Amino acid sequence: MNAKPAVYAAIDIGASSGRVILGRMGADGPSLEIVHRFPNGVQEIDGALRWNVEDLFKQVLHGLALAAERTAATGERIASIGVDTWAVDYGLVYDDGGLASQPHSYRDSRTASVVDAVHGKVPFERLYATTGLQFLPFNTVYQLAAEPSLEGTQALLIPDLLGYWLTGQRRCEATNASTTGVLDAATGRFAAGLFDALDIPQDIFPELIQPGEALGTLLPAIAGKTGLPADTRVVAVGSHDTASAVAAVPAADARFAYISSGTWSLVGVELSEPIRTEASRQANFTNERGVDGTIRYLRNCGGLWLLQECLREWGSAVTLEEVLAEASALPAGGPLIDADSDDFIAPDDMPHRIRDAAGAALESPAAVVRCILDSLAQVYARTLAQAAELSGRATDVVHIVGGGSQNRLLCQLTADASGLPVAAGPVEATALGNVLVQARADGALGSNATLTDIRAAVRSTAQTHTYEPSKTLSSI
Repeated sequence: MNAKPAVYAAIDIGASSGRVILGRMGADGPSLEIVHRFPNGVQEIDGALRWNVEDLFKQVLHGLALAAERTAATGERIASIGVDTWAVDYGLVYDDGGLASQPHSYRDSRTASVVDAVHGKVPFERLYATTGLQFLPFNTVYQLAAEPSLEGTQALLIPDLLGYWLTGQRRCEATNASTTGVLDAATGRFAAGLFDALDIPQDIFPELIQPGEALGTLLPAIAGKTGLPADTRVVAVGSHDTASAVAAVPAADARFAYISSGTWSLVGVELSEPIRTEASRQANFTNERGVDGTIRYLRNCGGLWLLQECLREWGSAVTLEEVLAEASALPAGGPLIDADSDDFIAPDDMPHRIRDAAGAALESPAAVVRCILDSLAQVYARTLAQAAELSGRATDVVHIVGGGSQNRLLCQLTADASGLPVAAGPVEATALGNVLVQARADGALGSNATLTDIRAAVRSTAQTHTYEPSKTLSSI
């Protein structure tokens, strides 16, 4: 028996940055240590917006090497590795393992010309009745339709692609698979009839794997590059980052709603069965898989991408802390935009587009920021109310996790707009969910640990702050 204390490596990559994080299970609960942080972002490659996933993998290997050095110095061992990223995007891999091209980003416009063709083969009503997936023009099913050829390739969603490069094993993790638009929401299996109707090869995706199942162990070459033992396991987690984040929502009871707030905002409730009614379709709600077969019933709403892009345009002349303070001092009732609009999906020139959409003078960066946050809060409130109505689930509290939980103005505006208390935190919910699914698979949470036990572990150490409705902004 290996007596060295076990730690768990979480590879957590979002649309703007990635991290390699070590998770430890202490007597008081889980703790995280970031050992490597690296940038990410879409790039124009070969005339399209793509992800340089090969460079990302080099950063992953560097981070794992740093993690190996760290644990060697502390007398610990890395028991397993888990990978989570954003959803819907994929790399096409040839039979020999080669990558056809750098993966397209969901922000690329290539799917605009194929949506009608897809719906001509399978009307969206039928797609929704099967998959329960909300319409987004960049869902994987539309991206596959935009490919010039799928012959001789297999599509590996981004975390599955990284897992393949680590282990040599091809699998498709279930929570991310639920965002493809070809997974049956009720059975959790791929819908063979949709593949035939859409002329998609039945084997375009590899075999499904569930969170907590072992993908494999490190390839010898990867072990050599990282300094990790070759028998280090790679374990499937909620590889859709939102699935990991929702698993780590520190809720004490079932009457909660959540907002996973980052580049996008995922707003909804957790259910045991999908809802695929006509009213749900009309409201554009989605049914994505969560850890332990739960259903993340939510809408994919606009998010902090709008703020991030504005800050990038403004450069060093505008700091986040200062502009949020100035925005907090502005009066309520200012202009709003449709933060869900497809007009804001692409990068560049975001402040100008927001001013145009607001139809009012937004003369300062603070006014633009206040418009963004007011608009997001209104979207959140509207979506929370719809989720409660469509699911028949009353809500007592809204948990905001992820980067948006640090934005005090956004949290307070959300409480005011929704009329519900907002519990903000943890910021690192995705990494915590990733680590705790690994720890459970390793037996560190007990042999029969449930999702409730995972959330109890988060509550034991998570720092949260509650915002009550109608609290004055001057006090935050």
